[in-house]
Amino acid sequence: MDQAPLQRRTLLDELDRHWIALTLLAWVAVAAWSMFDRWGQIRWLSLGDTDDNMRLMQVRALLDGQGWYDLRNYRMNPPVGFDIHWSRIVDLPIAGLILFFRLFTSNSWAERLACGIAPLLPLSIAMLGIGATVRRLISPYAWPLAVVIMVGATGTMLMFMPERIDHHGWQLAMLSLTVAGLCDTNGRRGGAMVGLASAVSLSIGLELLPYAAMAGAIIALRWVWDRSEAERLSIYALTLGGGSTLGFALFASNANQAMRCDALTPVWLSVMIAAGMLLFLLARFGPASRGARLALAVVAGAAIVAGFALVFPQCLGRPEGISPELQRNWLDNVREAKPIYKHSFRVGFALATLPIIGLIGAILAAWRARRNPSAVGWAAVALFTAFACAMLLWQVRAGPAAQLLAIPGATALGWLILPRLLGNRSMAVRVLGTVGAFLIVSGLFAGMVIQYFPIDRPKPYEKRVNMATGNCLRTTVLLALNKYPAQTIFTFVDMGPRLITITHHDAVAGPYHRNGDAILDVQHAFGGTPDQAHAIIKRHGATMLLLCPNAAESTNYKARSPKGFYAQMANNEVPAWLTPLPLPAKSPLRLFKVD
Repeated sequence: MDQAPLQRRTLLDELDRHWIALTLLAWVAVAAWSMFDRWGQIRWLSLGDTDDNMRLMQVRALLDGQGWYDLRNYRMNPPVGFDIHWSRIVDLPIAGLILFFRLFTSNSWAERLACGIAPLLPLSIAMLGIGATVRRLISPYAWPLAVVIMVGATGTMLMFMPERIDHHGWQLAMLSLTVAGLCDTNGRRGGAMVGLASAVSLSIGLELLPYAAMAGAIIALRWVWDRSEAERLSIYALTLGGGSTLGFALFASNANQAMRCDALTPVWLSVMIAAGMLLFLLARFGPASRGARLALAVVAGAAIVAGFALVFPQCLGRPEGISPELQRNWLDNVREAKPIYKHSFRVGFALATLPIIGLIGAILAAWRARRNPSAVGWAAVALFTAFACAMLLWQVRAGPAAQLLAIPGATALGWLILPRLLGNRSMAVRVLGTVGAFLIVSGLFAGMVIQYFPIDRPKPYEKRVNMATGNCLRTTVLLALNKYPAQTIFTFVDMGPRLITITHHDAVAGPYHRNGDAILDVQHAFGGTPDQAHAIIKRHGATMLLLCPNAAESTNYKARSPKGFYAQMANNEVPAWLTPLPLPAKSPLRLFKVD
């Protein structure tokens, strides 16, 4: 008797029965490799993004006894500090890991290990969420292919890598659960998963609010199409409203209890509660007619929008609520806030390839499943993926979410194509064809071929600016500043968070909209006359000035104000009120005492 079919059947049964344990095993392998691959960054606490540095400062403040609801950072713009718009949710795993590792090592190493491990924790949830989605829509055995495609989704995976301790990984994990809930045939479980995942994501931050709104619209459309979806809609409504209320009560900072537009404040909490109540009433008392249900859903949506506009007119513009000058000189120039077509082809091509492939796959899978029970789930995934692709035309920061949402569609394409190639009689087709097809459906080919494209290669000037910026932020470079007594240092906006994280000194500004007045002060100082700069620096109580020549931010000051204070300093025109201070040889920094 041929044992091959029996062995294959046994293997498939194992993949189905133990898929959760096997997915977590794959996560452990990816996490271990990531820790090994980025050990140098972990060792030197190379928190590459300003948000990662501020997150660690927030955790440090919590562990040092700062109040649970007090998220004011007192080492930025001292002595008053400034309020950040985040919550404590993401602080908890980082703080827990630090406390755990303190049992075995120094606080310094405890922080480094925590910052290395913490971002990998939500990756396990994201893998499980995507795995559950493809199991429900494609095959119980399709999850390994989805996991492999996910690991190759560079934009998404960067949000989970060691040292990326900010909240984006956790929000992506909640997004994966949202998609899994939308595809769940169990209405109660699916509705609860979408509602709770949306509430947690919103309690963390509003970055994925458009996706949460899209998920709610999809669930409402399912109810419009099929009245039997009322239970899913009602459970979703209750968990969204209740989960948002609980998230606000447990995690909203003192500053977020004001009527602000940039976080889960009473403004957005009111919207979530109102939306939950209306959707629950629709589910409970919806008419039998599909047309009537559609009309009621449209009226409910219009009521929410109209009520929001009437009650919270201050939130109809940008949620940050900043001045036109700050928006013009700072926020509009943030690279990740620009649409994908304003980035170079090398960036856009690599980022958008997988979302486009995933959208094609989701549409094809929805068409193939049009007479099957999975058709509704595929329609939801196709809508969600199309929405994510459209979001790239608004802001390129939507890229990681778009790649994540593309994985089910890409997996469907692979599940359709790869078995046919593997079963081909020709060995060349089985090997080369399968590898080539996988590289295409996974989007991995984009990163491989882009390096051979002659267009949009980084110019020498760009390389010099990037190198200068990176060198100034290195841990060993900044630690040299600790030989001077702790004091407030006036420096570039983008250097502020890193400065207060690595050294014992305070900074004036960081790239956060609630720190807007301080950002403008820094811009006015470097762009104005030396006398104006002196007055601003003294007003902030800064006693030292720190510069990073050729850093990205410095190029803006020279371009906007070629005769301004920074431009003069770049030409070694140092005013009398500044005294150069020594730093180690070959330090990329310039330090001055302010008289």
